[in-house]
Amino acid sequence: MTRLRFRHLQLLDILGRTRNLRIAAEQMHMTQPAATKILSDIETMFGAQLFERLPREMRPTDLGVLSLRYASTTVADLGKFVGEFSTLKNGGYGHLAVGAILASAAQVVAASINEIQRRRPRLIIKLVEQSSDQLAIWLEEKKLDVMVGRLTEARQQALFDVEDLSAEPVWIVVGRHHPLLTRRCVEMADLGGWPWIVYPEATAIRQLFEDTFAAAGMLAPVGMVETPSIFSTLELLQTSDMISLQPRAAVEKYVKNGLLGHLPVPIRRTMSNYGVITRKHEIPSQSMQEFITILRATAGQLGDPAHPEPERGAAAATHSEFR
Repeated sequence: MTRLRFRHLQLLDILGRTRNLRIAAEQMHMTQPAATKILSDIETMFGAQLFERLPREMRPTDLGVLSLRYASTTVADLGKFVGEFSTLKNGGYGHLAVGAILASAAQVVAASINEIQRRRPRLIIKLVEQSSDQLAIWLEEKKLDVMVGRLTEARQQALFDVEDLSAEPVWIVVGRHHPLLTRRCVEMADLGGWPWIVYPEATAIRQLFEDTFAAAGMLAPVGMVETPSIFSTLELLQTSDMISLQPRAAVEKYVKNGLLGHLPVPIRRTMSNYGVITRKHEIPSQSMQEFITILRATAGQLGDPAHPEPERGAAAATHSEFR
């Protein structure tokens, strides 16, 4: 530990991203022989080979992968410290990096950002929209302070704390001129012959899509466009006869405004609640604590309850079909 220097970690971090010693040397503004010497010193210090020297790349060994992970988080930690220190020193309110899943959580996150900006007008907020699997990677690497989404791997339960924010009902939607909108009754069996727009495989809503077809004893549609972009999805729906399964919060206003049509086909399965996710055993900044409090209140006002009270009677049965 007394011999390990931050420059060693910087080299490991860059090598982990580039897999190329020449590029790593250029990014660190040194010669390649100097970078080679630093890497050799690191491996001597650890008493283990961290990279395989291949003709076209530097491939990390198992011990190298472990070292790269810690080097990356340490470099990110120091970069965050320097940025926040400089901002506060110059009279600013610091930084807050927020990751959010697309669509339904965006409404809650956007409203929460508006509120914390009202309270802390000089706070610098970085908002990143992506699927939960990628956000969790960035949260683990300390490139995000907090994320709004879901855990995607069992091992993440040991890394993160999760607080449920809201449930996420879904709708099947089409363009406003879709032929299925003229039918008095549409069943799941009617949907298999049409092309679909779907989310990437790692997402919860894609799993719900596949589970719904499987539960109906149907094969997934052959014609599919895969995209995480709600904007591309909206454009495709309005200009084609494609169908899509979307979070209700993302498409409800378009249905109300007549830009999309809603097919009231029962979806009897549900996605897990999305929540606010933070790293375990880490003391949050004051602005982060305040933002999480705002998220909690906003989700209660705008979202579906994460733990809804059981409903009774026919109305409850009808409602549950869409969960």
